[in-house]
Amino acid sequence: MDFKYKTIVISDLHLGTKDAKVKEVIKFLKHNSCENLIMNGDIIDGWHLKQTGTWRKKDTKFFKFILKLLAKHKTNIFYIKGNHDAFINNIAPLILPNFQILDEMIYESFGKRYVVTHGDLFDSTNKMLWLSKLGGIGYDLLLAYNRWYNYRRMKKGLPYKSISKYWKENVKVIVNFLSKFEKHVKEYAILKECDGVISGHVHKPMIKDIEGITYLNSGDWVESLSALTEDFDGKWKIYEYYK
Repeated sequence: MDFKYKTIVISDLHLGTKDAKVKEVIKFLKHNSCENLIMNGDIIDGWHLKQTGTWRKKDTKFFKFILKLLAKHKTNIFYIKGNHDAFINNIAPLILPNFQILDEMIYESFGKRYVVTHGDLFDSTNKMLWLSKLGGIGYDLLLAYNRWYNYRRMKKGLPYKSISKYWKENVKVIVNFLSKFEKHVKEYAILKECDGVISGHVHKPMIKDIEGITYLNSGDWVESLSALTEDFDGKWKIYEYYK
């Protein structure tokens, strides 16, 4: 099979929540085949499911689609555990061809080494807890308001607009957190003797050079609906579903 991309990275689907965009991520993967698919954490929101979440048929459809990728397209799939789905080994000790569940991994491509990690390991370093509470009531309320706000915009014929994105770009405490997150990304790449870090967790898609270290973030499939794509020349891009 001729793949469109060498590698695609997705993260933070948060399956089990109302805001998981399952239909959209499946549509994206159907039209963008890849040799390697890295699912970089928080694919399932175990925290939310334990509290008030409900597993829906659409959530199961995602994993059925993943199994088709394994069977039909021979895609190599790497499932990196995040803070919301750290339990995955306990319920799914899967032994499948071309499928691995990992805490983190080193991805080598075109002479470069990237450490792939969800990103929650930087939370305790920053002594910031807001990101680790993504499944909590504060974030749930923000997303509920976001649904109502965009329903009103849709009725007026206006495009989707993320409230959370505005917060991340304008609220000082969050801006400071993201700055510290990037600092630790650089330090972790050096520690791992890598050229870059591929992460998720902060729900903010990014490709950025930090003093010679490449920082790549796949964003999320709750609001930004974004992914990272690598072509067969080793060039990385951010895919955004709404654009």
